Amino acid sequence: MGALTVLNNIAALEAQNSLSTNQMNLNSTLQALSTGQRINTGADDPAGLAIANGLEANVTALTQSVQNATDGVGMLQVADGALSQITSLLNSAVSLATESASGNVSNSQRTALQAEFASIQTEITNIGSNTTYNGQAIFGSGASLNIYMSDSTSAGTNSVTVSLGQVDDAHLGVTAGSTAISIASNDLTTASDAQAALTNINEAIAGIASLRGSIGASSNQLSAATSVMNNQITNLTSAENNIMDANMGTETANLSQQSILQQTGIAALQQANQMQQSVLKLLQ
Repeated sequence: MGALTVLNNIAALEAQNSLSTNQMNLNSTLQALSTGQRINTGADDPAGLAIANGLEANVTALTQSVQNATDGVGMLQVADGALSQITSLLNSAVSLATESASGNVSNSQRTALQAEFASIQTEITNIGSNTTYNGQAIFGSGASLNIYMSDSTSAGTNSVTVSLGQVDDAHLGVTAGSTAISIASNDLTTASDAQAALTNINEAIAGIASLRGSIGASSNQLSAATSVMNNQITNLTSAENNIMDANMGTETANLSQQSILQQTGIAALQQANQMQQSVLKLLQ
C-alpha cells in the first residue's frame, strides 16, 4: 500500500486528463453528427481537407462552365433562328426573280416585283444588324463566339469558337473561293437582270445553309461538352463526399461510447477526490 499524501492527488489528475480528452472526442463526434461532415476543421484531416477543397473548386468551375456552354447554345439557337428567317426571305426572292424572268411579265409588273425584292434585301440587312443576345449583336464584321470551359486547372481548359461574321444582303455566306455572296446589287427590272439575280439568290441560300450547318455543328459540340462536364461534376462530387461525409453509423456508435466514457470519467474523478478524504479519519 502506498503512503497517504495530501499534496497531490495523482489519481484525480489522471482521471481529469482522461475526462478532458474524452470531452474533446465527444465534442468532435457531436460536431460531425450535427454537420454531417467528417472533416470540420483542418485539424480533423489536413490532407483530406486539401484534397476535398481542390475537388470543390473543380466542381464549382465545371458547374459554371456548363452554364457557359448552355448560354452559348442559346446564343447559337438565336443565330440559327435569324438565319432561318433569312432563308425564308431568300426563297420568297426566288419566287419573285423567277416570275420577273418570264417574258409574259410587263414592265409595270416588274417594277412591283422589284419593290418587293428591295424590301426583302432591306429586311435581310435589318435581321443581320438587329439580331442580339444578352444585349450584344450576334452578327458583324469579325463577329465570333468564344465559349470558355474549365475545371479550374490549366490542363482541363477547353474553348469552342464559332465564327459568325457579317450578315446582310451583301454578305450571305461565301463562295468556294471565299468571296462574299451578295444580292445587294441585284434587281428585277428586266428579265435578264432577274435571271442573274436568281443565280445569286440560289448561291445565297446555299451560303446561309452552310453557315447554319457550321452553327449546328458547334451547338452539338457544346451539348456534348455539357454532357461530359455533367458527368465529371457527378464523379467529382462523389469523390468529395467520400472524403468529407461523416459515417453516421460510426459516429452514432462513437457518441454512445464517448457518452459512457464521460459518465465513467466523472465517476472516477469523484472517487479519486474522495480517496484523500480518508486522511481526515487519522486526525479524528
